Amino acid sequence: MKDIRPNKRTTALGSAGVLVAATMLAGAFAAPTASATSSRPGQDREARGAAIAAERAGKAGIDWQDCPADWGLEKPIQCGWVTVPLDYAKPDGPKIKLAVDRIGNTGTAAERQGALVYNPGGPGGSGLRFPRRVTTKAPVWTNVAKAYDFVGFDPRGVGHSAPISCIDPQEFVKAPKADPVPDSEADKLAQIKLAREYADGCAERSGEAVLAQMTTPNTVRDLDVIRAALGEKKLNFLGVSYGTYIGAVYGTMFPGHLRRMIVDSVVNPSREKIWYEANLDQDVAFEGRWKDWQDWVAANDATFHLGTTRAAVQAKWLELRATAKKSPIGGIVGPAELISFFQSAPYYDSSWVPVATVFSKYFAGDTQALVDAAAPDLTDTAGNISSENGNAVYTAVECTDAKWPTSWRKWNSDNTRLNKDYPFMTWANAWMNLPCAFWPVKQQTPVDVKSHKDLPQVLIVQSTDDAATPYEGAVELHKRFKGSRLITERDAGSHGVTGLVNTCINTRVDAYLLTGKLDTADVTCAPHATPKP
Repeated sequence: MKDIRPNKRTTALGSAGVLVAATMLAGAFAAPTASATSSRPGQDREARGAAIAAERAGKAGIDWQDCPADWGLEKPIQCGWVTVPLDYAKPDGPKIKLAVDRIGNTGTAAERQGALVYNPGGPGGSGLRFPRRVTTKAPVWTNVAKAYDFVGFDPRGVGHSAPISCIDPQEFVKAPKADPVPDSEADKLAQIKLAREYADGCAERSGEAVLAQMTTPNTVRDLDVIRAALGEKKLNFLGVSYGTYIGAVYGTMFPGHLRRMIVDSVVNPSREKIWYEANLDQDVAFEGRWKDWQDWVAANDATFHLGTTRAAVQAKWLELRATAKKSPIGGIVGPAELISFFQSAPYYDSSWVPVATVFSKYFAGDTQALVDAAAPDLTDTAGNISSENGNAVYTAVECTDAKWPTSWRKWNSDNTRLNKDYPFMTWANAWMNLPCAFWPVKQQTPVDVKSHKDLPQVLIVQSTDDAATPYEGAVELHKRFKGSRLITERDAGSHGVTGLVNTCINTRVDAYLLTGKLDTADVTCAPHATPKP
């Protein structure tokens, strides 16, 4: 399930029911065209290729210029390009260019500690807006901005960095889509057909040679080349959501190249979880956070008038869902579109009020507010291209990173079981990931994330009730990275903690990035403030 931002799909992992789905054959899928292998004989060649690419990038540097006008990045943010091999086993083979941007530290030259590179998640998210935390004067980042250049980038395949595609963007956003929750075997067959077609579309529109290189380890190698191009001996990195997995793999592959790293809202790095099991875990966590939001809506019934208990709010949700299933609202918003919109509430506390407000307006007779919020805008061609691209990268990376089940029996059994108790996201998430069962290129074995000599202390930040990246992921990475420290925000569940106002967390993030100091033991913080209607 792909990480999202309110009102715009940008990036761990999803937009529910926005696509998908594929042909079932007698209880089993046809095997992918290339089977995965457990050994990676090319890894040594890839390591040498990464070293060669980094050396070249270090010599070339980055030709910083004003950003293109249509990138939406105001001065004094600057943009540039870093060249990397498509395939690190062939450093002299085809190349791609990665878009990067930066804003210089706001303090003195003496205060500067280098570049802080950021990834917001996904797979498929762009980090190019990170320097805008300085231009918009985001208060949480004021102290860190004095010491660091803020650097963002579009990972390979994303945005301006050799973007990939799997389906026509206008077709991708077209609505209404089928209800993700199947009523019959025919409904499942239709979704299976869509998933197979989507996987085929990725190969046709992007090319199998490119898809085979859309992996987390390659993004990590790209990150090290960016480090070299910036002239940085060691990397300072902030990763959120899927960005934490990039960080975990970077710390494993390049431990001696790391200076300081914060990972926030952590993908479980266990090989057994990447990626099929991780998505099943999300279904459980989303249901819990969905209930938290419903409790909050009920507690604020004086504002929203949707019921004074969770059960009453859930009844309103089911009523809305049934209405949209029978006849899409405004002719365009069905259950799939509802889930895509409503899922932002369990993702982010910042969406609690906006989603509840639209929900409330609908039952007060204002259907247009819901249509405006949940329906696609077919006139927003640039936004639709971005949404489709983000989903394509999400699919390509997760499908290529790891082996996925090819037996429909397993998919059907797991998701039917989960849907009984965790119905909010289960089937929508399943269809989003099902193209991986038909993936046209070899599926790899995930990196064994663990500590190595020279790995510095890593700061891990996580809320206990996160839906997209359940808390167990942070605990698992903490075990694997010796000397790491874990800050737990208890009784909270917003995805992405470091950008929120919580002094207990903010002061420790500042202290680590500015001085390198961490607490002598793990820390538990009280939750940030609950949204007010």
